[in-house]
Amino acid sequence: MDSLTQIVLGAAVGEAVLGRKVGNKAILYGAIAGTIPDLDIFASHFTDTVSALAIHRGFTHSIIFSLLFAPIFGWLVSRYESYKDFKGWSWLFFWALITHPMLDAHTTWGTQFFWPLDLRLAFKTIFVIDPLYTLPFLVFLILTMFQKRTSEKRRLYNGLGLTISTAYLALTFILKDVAITHFEDELLMQNIDYNELDTRPSPLNTILWNANVETKNAYLLGTYSFFDTKDITFEAYPKNHELLGDLVENEKVKRMIAISEGWYTINKVDDQLYFNDLRFGLLSMAPQSQNFVFKYLIDVDSFGNVSFIEQEKTQRDGKQLMLDLWKRVKGN
Repeated sequence: MDSLTQIVLGAAVGEAVLGRKVGNKAILYGAIAGTIPDLDIFASHFTDTVSALAIHRGFTHSIIFSLLFAPIFGWLVSRYESYKDFKGWSWLFFWALITHPMLDAHTTWGTQFFWPLDLRLAFKTIFVIDPLYTLPFLVFLILTMFQKRTSEKRRLYNGLGLTISTAYLALTFILKDVAITHFEDELLMQNIDYNELDTRPSPLNTILWNANVETKNAYLLGTYSFFDTKDITFEAYPKNHELLGDLVENEKVKRMIAISEGWYTINKVDDQLYFNDLRFGLLSMAPQSQNFVFKYLIDVDSFGNVSFIEQEKTQRDGKQLMLDLWKRVKGN
């Protein structure tokens, strides 16, 4: 999830664990702990694109990381804070650290919660930024901060924030199941023979859902809104995996395919190959758009070394997508 959401979650968890004893300091340290797992993004400054992608939401988003570092952070804080309970601070850091990847597991990218096992949890029920999850949570956290640490209202407000956000997260599973049913029914009605169906919510909401459908030679992309009155339209994108040629044996290419979980297409423009990760969809709702959210130029130097160069996204792309999504959310 986005940084603000993780800060709010960590702060609320910190308050639940230690708020009655240390007041707003529990919120402060919980907020700090809630951001720590995402420090793995700095790996992109020290390694190549493929390695950085593999590292992101890996070790720092695991149970092992939380177990190892919670007591370290707890000990450090207990050394200089007036409240000296090492165990209490350790519990605060553990729960604030562990709930970060637990929430991230609901997004499309997912987390390696059981690192070092090569298993990524990705329930794909919520977008990385969802105002319906974050804003009520934030409001109750702010109300909590202005109450005395021993006040019953303080516990009530923080409890409501945690309860409402968790209930909404649970609701997203029901919404996803409804969307999957509609996609499956539509594929059956249109006599489309497919191997796999993958669904996820569109940006900023859980009303409009996207689907990737794998067929023999192509991927079909479709959208469904709970306000739709017409049939779902699927657009076909040829896999073009054969364009990789001998590159398919390259280790970086293999890793990139594994990272995308096999949901990728290759397209060729001016003798240059591009790798499109389909899991995050398109930046445009125009028919047959090739403007994928994550698109990489496959660069091969004169020595045969392969590197993936992420293609830049512009503000105009984002603004146009928001306008298109708002129209599409209201139904087809």
